[in-house]
Order: sequence, then structure tokens, then C-alpha cells
Amino acid sequence: MLNDPACKNAKPKEKPYRLADEKGLYLEVMPNGSKYFRMKYRFGGKEKRLALGVYPETGLKLARDKRDEARKQLAQNIDPSQNRKAMKAALAADADTFEVVAREWFAKNAPTWAENHSNRTLRRLERDIFPWLGNAPIRSIDAPRLLGALRRIENRGAVETAHRALQNCGQIFRYAVATSRAERDPTGDLKGALTPVKGGNFAAMTDPKQAAELLRAIEAYEGTLPCVAP
Repeated sequence: MLNDPACKNAKPKEKPYRLADEKGLYLEVMPNGSKYFRMKYRFGGKEKRLALGVYPETGLKLARDKRDEARKQLAQNIDPSQNRKAMKAALAADADTFEVVAREWFAKNAPTWAENHSNRTLRRLERDIFPWLGNAPIRSIDAPRLLGALRRIENRGAVETAHRALQNCGQIFRYAVATSRAERDPTGDLKGALTPVKGGNFAAMTDPKQAAELLRAIEAYEGTLPCVAP
């Protein structure tokens, strides 16, 4: 585990080397004497690195704070490296992009979702929406542009996925409106624009966690019974 004297006294060698702290954090010392705090982590089955700052401008305490923040994002199934890239892209464009707002919306809601639902939602956005709309300022996206992205999903035969993506986009746009990043939610203009989902037999719910969530939702429902004429 690192301490301040160890960081300060680390001398350069012929090749780069690392001094480990904990929870993935380490200090990398370069042959020219430069020192970089980095974090090693895994996301989506792949090992990745996240730059946390240059020593001594970034001290050990600040590097640990940044590491802990990144670990919180990972706990919410957010890739801190991709999230940082999206934030930088928004700053560079001087606008709130769809991806930035979407990831913010996801980060706020994911802790209340079941893990499998969280994973599917983020994977759907990253695979089917971000490549086409991610870099666009969210207030500039209109219904035809959104429909173009959804048509790509439809065209590969994933009609139900297209409907779910439309639902997610509506939630993101409404969040953007609530946080003053967009004027309106264009998904309402697409009612009936997608191919209807065919009905069919549905698999029985076998996951006890999902069943418990359904029972809690039924118990919490406060609607009224319809009136029946005598």
C-alpha cells in the first residue's frame, strides 16, 4: 500500500514500473521521472486502465478519491473510461449530448433496478442508440432522426428491442426536459411508427427475485376497481 513518502521518493529506472496501492490503484513511474496515477479494472470481461492524474499535481489522497468514484460507477455497471469520454465529448461540443444525458439518467436509476434489467438497458443503448445519436446534442434530436436509429434495429428483425429502445429514449428525453437540457420529448411523435410486436406465448417467471418484485408492485397498486352497473 502506498504512502506519500513512497510516491515522492520513487526514482526512475530504465523501464517503466509500478508501485501498487489497493483496489486497482497504482503509481506508474516512467524512465523520464514522470509519475502517473492509474487504476486497473475490469469491465465487460476486459481489463482496462483509467488515468487518474499526474503526481505531484494529483496527490495520493485525490487519486484515491478518484478511484473510489470510478468504483462507484462500476458498481452501477458504468464504464468510467467510456463515461469520461462522453463527458469530454460534450464539453468539446459545448453541448449536452444524448450519451452524456443518457448515462447520467442511467446512473441515477440503475441502483434501483435488478442487475439483469440494468445490464440489458445499458447494452441496448450502447449497441443500438449511442453509435447513431450519442454525439448529438440532445436538444437537436427530432422524431425523424430518432426513428432512423430505431429503424436500424427493426431492419435486423429485433422489433421488440426497437420498442424497448424507444421506451428508454422517452425516459431519457423526459429526464433531459426535467433537467433543462431539452425542450420536449420527441418520442410521442413516433406513436404507431414502429412495427407492432406480435403476440405470443410468454415464458413463465421462474426468477424468485423478479417474482418478488412483481408481487410488491401488485401489492403497492392503489388503483380502483371498475364500476359495474347493477
